[in-house]
Amino acid sequence: MTAPAARPLRLGAIGTSSIAWRRVLPTVVGMPEWDLVAVAGRTPKKAALFAEQFGCAAEEEPEALLERPDVDAVYVSTPTALHHEWAERALLAGKHVLVEKPIGLDGSEARSLCALAEARGLALREGFMFLHHPQHTRVRQLMDEGRLGGVVSFQSAFCIPPLPEDDIRYDAGLGGGALLDVGVYPLRAATLLLGPGLEVTGATLRTRASDGLDLSGQVLLASPSGVLAELAFGFEHAYSSTYTVWGDRARLTVSRAFTPPATHQPLVVIEEEGRREPLDLSASDQLMLLLREFASAARAGGGDVRQHTDSIAMMDLVDAVRATARRIPVG
Repeated sequence: MTAPAARPLRLGAIGTSSIAWRRVLPTVVGMPEWDLVAVAGRTPKKAALFAEQFGCAAEEEPEALLERPDVDAVYVSTPTALHHEWAERALLAGKHVLVEKPIGLDGSEARSLCALAEARGLALREGFMFLHHPQHTRVRQLMDEGRLGGVVSFQSAFCIPPLPEDDIRYDAGLGGGALLDVGVYPLRAATLLLGPGLEVTGATLRTRASDGLDLSGQVLLASPSGVLAELAFGFEHAYSSTYTVWGDRARLTVSRAFTPPATHQPLVVIEEEGRREPLDLSASDQLMLLLREFASAARAGGGDVRQHTDSIAMMDLVDAVRATARRIPVG
């Protein structure tokens, strides 16, 4: 006899962000693992617009959403400066939490949220979709198999063109700035592929002269085994979303590392002694995989907490970049 399918987990959304509207909630409503129950945003009007679009209830205040007994888990997509507050409130209300990246503003916020989730037996996940794309698992396998030889350096960049002047990511009071928006991607990729114990050995930030908001930057890291990493990020560049792992036998490059569309067929390229070997991988919806893993973790009562360690390590690197960076005012 076939076991009955588990009922969908009931999700509430706090935050009426662009990423929620364009990507996350449209994916949620198409998945059997989830039932979108309610949404709350900055204003009742915005919440009502989302509710009409996605066929759920609208709550005038986030607190009311957290009080609903028919909400099992909460997706938080508020401005970055509010990630910790609303993720903490949701955990205290007994809800599993998926919070948009980054998990907080600094290492202290990351530690407190992870500790709270573990103490309460709740799933806490950070919205780094790219971590769930199989292309990175394949890269890790190639590294572990010695295909590249001994790894000596890592390079990564996530850069985008300038944003509209009123974009929330230019608001320092709401957790804006390039480091927290795009810089965390190459930092997180470095922790994924190079392992624990990374140290910031140098950093430079281009900052807005009027208020010190970071617009772009570069970071140098070193691993305990001596692997060197060069990272670039910013709001001032032609688009780039890539990383390269360089060994003493071969070099591997992923050209759409962080935001590949669900239909994009990844291309991993290995270069060795003048020979170029392209590896075509299958297209994959990394957001759907993240949401599916979050559902599994919620059903398991928290699931694998190793991701907490990596989230904390990355935010510690963010703190170290801030502490050591040379700041160059521009504009």
